[in-house]
Amino acid sequence: MSQTEIVILANSVKHGQHCVAGKCMNTGRWIRPVSNAQGAELSHEQAKYQNPYGTYGVKPLQKIRMGLSQHVPLPHQPENYLIDGNLWHQNYSIGLSELRNYLDQPVDIWGQGNRVQHTSIAFGVYKVIQSLYLIQVAGLSLHHTDDGKRRASFTYNDVEYDLAVTDPKFDELVIDNREVNQILCISLGEEHNGYCYKLVATIF
Repeated sequence: MSQTEIVILANSVKHGQHCVAGKCMNTGRWIRPVSNAQGAELSHEQAKYQNPYGTYGVKPLQKIRMGLSQHVPLPHQPENYLIDGNLWHQNYSIGLSELRNYLDQPVDIWGQGNRVQHTSIAFGVYKVIQSLYLIQVAGLSLHHTDDGKRRASFTYNDVEYDLAVTDPKFDELVIDNREVNQILCISLGEEHNGYCYKLVATIF
């Protein structure tokens, strides 16, 4: 495959490394660059880009040109594309106000609750058309559980959700009590203990 330019909508934490995702500037379709056909996370080096000022870690809202070698879809993550290993390049960024142009409007977020049974996906009982959404939510509340887990509770289409958060900015958002735009990038994660959990990858 040739070079593809995507607007980055997530660079979240996965196994101490990076889960990057965004939408193709040409087609509007989601792309999740991965390091192998099993959908593995990207290393710190693989999640870097170059611009005229140097080499840096990729951030949401940047327009990044990257090389993708092939489509490697999984039943729970159909947007996965294998990176070709070359350094990415930045081509400016979009403004926060432009995010609304990239919103998805699903009826729900893979049903109710915080997870989907993996076997139902694997056997085609539940078909995942896309595993990434950028949505406008209401009543967003960020909090830690008693055992220190990062969570986000919110309402979408009159359904209440309480999901784990993998956005690396979570702690500073909570500590600084920052105002947010209530736009979230939601991802369906890899299989864990028989389920694919719904994750808040980015808080805008």
